[in-house]
Amino acid sequence: METKAARPSLTWLLATWGVTRVVLLLFVFRVYVFPGPDVTSDVSVIYRGWYEVLRHGTFPLDDVTWQYPPAAALAILSPAALPFLSYAHAFFVLAFLTDLAVLALLRYPGGRPGRSLRGAWVWVAGVPLLGPTVYARYDVMVTAVAVAALLAGARYPRLMGTLTAFGALLKVWPALLLVGGVRRRAWASAVVTAAGLAALFALSMPGSFAFLTFQRDRGTEVESLGSLVFHVARHFGWHGEVLLNYGSIEFLGPQVAQVSTAALALTGVAFGWLLLWRLRATRFAPHTLADAAFTAVLLFTVTSRVISPQYLVWLIGLAAACLTHRASRMGVPALMVVLASFVTVLEFPLGFSHVVVSDWYGITLLALRNGLLVAATLTAARRLWRATVPPVAAAPFPPQATRAQETPVSS
Repeated sequence: METKAARPSLTWLLATWGVTRVVLLLFVFRVYVFPGPDVTSDVSVIYRGWYEVLRHGTFPLDDVTWQYPPAAALAILSPAALPFLSYAHAFFVLAFLTDLAVLALLRYPGGRPGRSLRGAWVWVAGVPLLGPTVYARYDVMVTAVAVAALLAGARYPRLMGTLTAFGALLKVWPALLLVGGVRRRAWASAVVTAAGLAALFALSMPGSFAFLTFQRDRGTEVESLGSLVFHVARHFGWHGEVLLNYGSIEFLGPQVAQVSTAALALTGVAFGWLLLWRLRATRFAPHTLADAAFTAVLLFTVTSRVISPQYLVWLIGLAAACLTHRASRMGVPALMVVLASFVTVLEFPLGFSHVVVSDWYGITLLALRNGLLVAATLTAARRLWRATVPPVAAAPFPPQATRAQETPVSS
């Protein structure tokens, strides 16, 4: 039963969610125009075009902007469930309902012993800071699957494995949710589900895994951590270009390939650290699963060649899942992610023209946003390590008398 003290908090939570989400709907439905580039065009133009191809039973094989695993087709086709609305409007309504579902998931454990409503508040406060982009990308749907998987993990490992595999076939990154998993049933369920779904898509729809080639050929996107090298270099004579490439604005020109390779190498180092942590960790609490997933996705995000604004939706969702546990150590990294979300909307769409031309305002916004993400990553990794890896015991220093006895006497 909820205490009387908890009821006002829940009322404020729901009221805040309702007001902020109505504002988001007014922006994506174009009742009010959000400043900057039209973020809804991805749905009305790109997603709509993919929908026309996908509903005929094949993937968009000739479109290099299709860079998603096969289950992403389900998200793109989902507006067909609301045939009385236009494609774009149906997508926005489904994104809104998915947002509500995530709130319900995060609210559910809040009243149990050892759990908290902090996670629900992170979701309610963090999502609208990203502006209408949240409802104009399918990432909120992927995040919902990831949050459900983490919340199910402690009590229903097989369900977690199934949801994780499905999420990975929606957008790859949810595979990282298993980093902190200690139950074999979760891993086994994930492997079986992933293999079954992958085989089903491969047999039923041509080009299910063409996205792997398209992803391999991507460059350095203008909002990534590595892009700061070229933003600054443009002020000192670098003569590359900023062009639409593989569906995003990327740097093209001298040394871009080297920076992209360095980003891939950093991703390799990050995964090496995760492997070392997994081998050394011995203290697993109920919140460790979510804390490890949050840390892993942070590492993946900051070392990526691309940091699109919608990536912050993943991080907000995972931070919220962590903070449903009172014992979670991820409070400070979660706050940094929320702050980075606010800076992100200043950078895209509000200040994106400044980013594209690499003026100092755009560079400052990027440096601040990416700096917050790097700080969140390092803090999360440090806290995860300290909470789960036992300290190495120092060898006892032998007493002086013992050392004297062991000292060889020269003849």
